[in-house]
Amino acid sequence: MNHAARDQILNATNALFRDGRVDAISQYFAPDYLVHITDQDVRGGTSLVRSVVDLYRTAFSDLSVEVHFFLDSSDTVSWQRTMRASHTGPFKGFPATGQPIIWREMVVSRLSGTLIAEEWVVTELAERLLLARKSLSRTLQKPKRQRGDA
Repeated sequence: MNHAARDQILNATNALFRDGRVDAISQYFAPDYLVHITDQDVRGGTSLVRSVVDLYRTAFSDLSVEVHFFLDSSDTVSWQRTMRASHTGPFKGFPATGQPIIWREMVVSRLSGTLIAEEWVVTELAERLLLARKSLSRTLQKPKRQRGDA
């Protein structure tokens, strides 16, 4: 069991998403950090990590993260994070709903030395945002009942 890698991931998750400590990014992520998400390979190093953390923390208040570890090897860890927040700001074209939101992300992290160098991420955030928007739209469109309606 690779306890050092798991500790690095847990500490990074708490420092960045929960506490918003973007000043700590270089303690956890390699300068040439790369993430594979959907059909994209996104390079950007620590500035990429900062922009993602800023985006999440601006759009989602009261953000909390629960981490579950699954498998690890000498340089990789497979894990899931469950994110809980209130959607209080815009996020990639989705206007704020003011509603609570929960989503999960499956992550495989590869470490180089003690730093997270590369990750593969699958997230259900867009699906949850679409469902929230659809639910909010239905609520806003319900006609008000008149007195005497059955």
